[in-house]
Order: sequence, then C-alpha cells, then structure tokens
Amino acid sequence: MTGQLTPVRTALNHTSSLQPLVKDGLGALLAVDKGRIEEGIRASFLDSLDIDKAFQPANPGKNRWDYLLGYGPTGTVVALEPHSAKNDEIDTVIRKKAAAKQQLTGHLTAKARIVEWYWVASGTVDFADTERARRRLDQQGIKFVSKVLLAKHLPAVAAAPPKKKPKRKVK
Repeated sequence: MTGQLTPVRTALNHTSSLQPLVKDGLGALLAVDKGRIEEGIRASFLDSLDIDKAFQPANPGKNRWDYLLGYGPTGTVVALEPHSAKNDEIDTVIRKKAAAKQQLTGHLTAKARIVEWYWVASGTVDFADTERARRRLDQQGIKFVSKVLLAKHLPAVAAAPPKKKPKRKVK
C-alpha cells in the first residue's frame, strides 16, 4: 500500500513533512491502542499517522492529539485519542483537538477534512455525569466512544440513490 493514495496520504499536502510518517493500515498505532479498535473493523483502516509523535519535538509539554486514521469504506480521515475518561480530562481532550487543528495547519490540503474526532477511554470510564460530559464534547465535535471504537461509531458509507423505474408509455 505504501505510496498509494490512501485517505491520510491524500489529505496531506504532497510536500508535508508528515507524508513519510504515514503507515499502512494501523501501523502507526501502539499495540495497546490497536486493541481500542474493534478487531473486526481494523482492516478497514488503510493508513494511519501518529501525530502525537510527529508534533512532539516542536510542541513538548503541549497538548497533542494522538492519531489520524484513513477509513477505507468512505475514503475519509478520522482522528482517535486514547485518553483517561474522567471529568477533569474533558478540558484536556478539548484542548488537544484545538491544538491538533492548529498543528495540522499547512500540512493538510485545502479540501482535506477530518470527519470525526473520537475519544476512546484508555482505562475505566469515570464521568460523574456522563450525559453532561457527552453534551460538552458534542459541542466541540468530539465523540466519546467509551473503551472501544466500534463499527457503529464510524462514518456510514453513503447509500446509492434508488434507481428510478422507467416510465411505461400507455398506448
């Protein structure tokens, strides 16, 4: 797959310093983080990029999102953040998304779009008020998916419009 126009590779400017860091499949993810994706859908990801690692040298001690993933069935890019799921971490995850958007400026093509930003729990889920937490995250465009990213969380493949039946001529 290397060199093919996979979703993350396509989203990046061809001159981006991130291009050589894109890995096939889920190759950019740590083994523990691959386990946070439902086994049956792992092969649906065509490429991945560890943006936390990529941006760490220029942003030490700053907020950084973890991964970009190229989802094959829709040809789109989604972002994944394995992180502690506690009330006091909500603001951190929101800051991580904002930082990632800023850090990716200049690396993404003008048409590129990250269609979903997923937060997956890296341990136990410990929100005092889960509904309130979800509302805050929804307002920021972040989907909390609990401990595992499942097929139902991913962007749906657009259904083809129904074919119109030809009109019969009445004689």
